[in-house]
Amino acid sequence: MKILLVGSGGREHALAWKLLQSESCTKLYCAPGNAGISKDVECVPIQVDDIEKLVEFSTQNSIDLVVVGPENPLVLGLADALNNANINVFGPSAKAAELEGSKGFMKDLCARHNICTAKYGRFTDVDKATKFINDAGAPIVVKTDGLAAGKGVIICENEGEAVKAATDMLSGESFGAAGNEIVIEEFLEGEEVSFFALADGKTIMPLTSAQDHKRVGEGDTGPNTGGMGAYSPAHFMTDTLEKQIIEDLIEPTIAGMAADGYPFTGVLFAGIMVKDGIATLLEHNIRFGDPECQAIMMRMQGDLAQILLAAAQGRLDEVRNDISWSNDAAMCVVMAAEGYPSSYKKNTVIRGIDQANSVDGAYVFHAGTARNNDGDTISIGGRVLGVTAIGSTISQAQSQAYKAVDCIKWPEGFCRRDIGWRALKANSAAA
Repeated sequence: MKILLVGSGGREHALAWKLLQSESCTKLYCAPGNAGISKDVECVPIQVDDIEKLVEFSTQNSIDLVVVGPENPLVLGLADALNNANINVFGPSAKAAELEGSKGFMKDLCARHNICTAKYGRFTDVDKATKFINDAGAPIVVKTDGLAAGKGVIICENEGEAVKAATDMLSGESFGAAGNEIVIEEFLEGEEVSFFALADGKTIMPLTSAQDHKRVGEGDTGPNTGGMGAYSPAHFMTDTLEKQIIEDLIEPTIAGMAADGYPFTGVLFAGIMVKDGIATLLEHNIRFGDPECQAIMMRMQGDLAQILLAAAQGRLDEVRNDISWSNDAAMCVVMAAEGYPSSYKKNTVIRGIDQANSVDGAYVFHAGTARNNDGDTISIGGRVLGVTAIGSTISQAQSQAYKAVDCIKWPEGFCRRDIGWRALKANSAAA
């Protein structure tokens, strides 16, 4: 099978790493890829939003399956264009991609199909938004309706802060067109978890859980980012909780999308709040998480290429027993450019990656990297590396991940040193 992987981040490097282990994958391309992916994969210089060129490349190279990593090309209709060209694609149609492309669409779907989520309102008018905020009180959450690279969610501690966030979003000052409409919702307390499932329009294949660390600072402080690290599985996940998530949040979403005329094919990434053992949906995403994907791929056992092809062809029921999960824990520590998520320096040289890869159980996934004329790995993004490790316990996975981090020589980079802290704290309390 010849596969084209679309994307250039850490998620795509992890998917490439796993796809290369599939016996059925005879040739893997990546568009556009990054410095890490290009070591093992033929990268082609096509940007993720160049729908026409991606379809043209897939046709000319007899691609058997296109795996779309990021959300933006899916919202723009890449899956539709590939389906129209009779090319198998793992990823939802543009209309189904609205599950992530529009938070309002997602919340309305939940309301129609009785999926438990936070109370909310949708607004384009700042005066109406202000009244909603003042009536609801704080803390309260203000979100861009559109895509904002994982940063369009502001948790506001008081009404004044919320009104400012809403005003900035609706004016276009903070998030551009993504904030032309906003969603304001009640603040839910508890512990967050990410849960992943594959879908082929009708059938679902539950995957596994992970816990992301969104805030830039240790102890979950500072502004939200695209994710500073993750581990899998979540420390509090039980069979009972997983069953409730699948039955109350995942299955009704896939059934509701089909009933509404937008069958969903791809990976459904549910962001969930858990309190007192009960899960409530925060949001749906339409792609593997980044950095969750890096940890999940470390634990996954099975032929990923065949499983994604089955999903693309509506045959998930045929392969539902072809995937399993290591009992080990995996952790991804993100190394970011100093200053992220605000302004940061680019084109700084990173050394020591090979040494990090030699740490037992560790692997460095590239995200915002390229090569300079001397062949050095350089940073070109905010989140640059996903240093990932697997271990028999979360503590061992953390130890190996930070051993690998300490091999990397990059003065202009930083990371959080407490990824997995909630799991370790819970384990310590239980001991």
